Amino acid sequence: MADDVVPRTFRALVETAERKFARVRDVPLYGRGTDNQYFQKVFKAYMKLWKYQQENRSKLVDSGLQRWEIGEIASRIGQLYFNQYMRTSEARSLIESYVFYEAILNRRYFEGSGKSRGVRFKELRFYARFLVVSLILNRTEIVKVLVERFKALVDDSKTTFRETNFKEWNLVVQEISRFVKANTAFMDIRPLRYCAILDSYPTSLPYVARFHAKKVLKFQDALLTSYHWNEVKYAELTLDTFRMLQCLEWEPSGSFYQNHPVKLHENGGLADHSVTSGLIDINLAAEMTDPTLPRNPRKAVLYRPSVAQLIAVIATICEELPADSVMLLYISASGKASHSSLSQMEISGTSGKSSKLNAVSHNYHEQNSLNGNYVNGNGDSSHFFENCLSLGPSRNGDSNNLYPGDILPFTRRPLFLIIDSDNSHVFKAGSTWCRKGGNNCFTSFTCEAIIEEPSRH
Repeated sequence: MADDVVPRTFRALVETAERKFARVRDVPLYGRGTDNQYFQKVFKAYMKLWKYQQENRSKLVDSGLQRWEIGEIASRIGQLYFNQYMRTSEARSLIESYVFYEAILNRRYFEGSGKSRGVRFKELRFYARFLVVSLILNRTEIVKVLVERFKALVDDSKTTFRETNFKEWNLVVQEISRFVKANTAFMDIRPLRYCAILDSYPTSLPYVARFHAKKVLKFQDALLTSYHWNEVKYAELTLDTFRMLQCLEWEPSGSFYQNHPVKLHENGGLADHSVTSGLIDINLAAEMTDPTLPRNPRKAVLYRPSVAQLIAVIATICEELPADSVMLLYISASGKASHSSLSQMEISGTSGKSSKLNAVSHNYHEQNSLNGNYVNGNGDSSHFFENCLSLGPSRNGDSNNLYPGDILPFTRRPLFLIIDSDNSHVFKAGSTWCRKGGNNCFTSFTCEAIIEEPSRH
């Protein structure tokens, strides 16, 4: 019985960790309230489990522990760190996730278990998740390796498990291949992320200071979403939201701005530089994090939300927004115009195929007053519900339409609005967005750029 103590303790730790993990897996990825102490309890449970299997590796192996079980634990830890990144946008959490996923790949924890269909599905999910992390970190070389190995694994799965339908995994392969192909044009140019080396122009400081004349606001929260028919996406990350997410990340500079090449064996496998298979350097992320950079803004990325869900999330973020902060709202979607507006656009020749980016700065009353109506010069506010963006299939009617009037209640707080659409002009800041009272119009500025849209098929 004494020989059973270690494996029984290990299984108990696994069950405890999985039970705690299940409670946080489906927690919404937005709102400051989600970053509570329970996440720390889950991390603690998995770190205790990981340490225990390291210290008792030989006894566990003798009792029947499989390498894929170690890989599954490491994969869960990587998933936890990635979920934490999606909730907080902390760069270290994303790098921690990468460290664990990379170790699983290098040490081939899932290899040699090809006879088990359940283990094969775990391996497929590992590749799918590692690809998301690598994409966000701009590890282009490892992305190429992962895509090829992922394709090969799906093909092998269809051959090995002929009785199982892998249609969904075929779709995942098609998604990532399409996504990488569409994003390839942006991989060899300067990074989308803000980089102090490339983006710091002294001549722009006077213009920036002009907006700080009355009050300095901190950019801490952003909400990103998009909807287009047949849009390029991978998992729940569309190409538009992915590029915008990159624009809202700090790019490591100096010695941290390094792209480490992926080293391969002669047989095409990844090189394993570890000394002991069971050890993963969980402090490596500290060495890969640039301490000179400020915190990334917290980003909530919504995949094809309903209008009601989008408004609810905006309300949640605005409610929790600190008084000295500004929220960025990015929406990429096709526009829908009323018949009268469409006629005017055709006459004026403004119905082009290209999209316009309209950036609208915060529009709140200096005393944060919640009183006052939004009207135009004639006292009519109906025009706020004429033109709109389409956030869903047209067969669902008007329930998927987002109107400028839907955004108005949230302009009582500092708001930076970016509409990437052929109908973005209806959200443009101007006199029609003034508060009743004349002098209470909020500060606004517009930055319009004609952008040729890439093919979405």
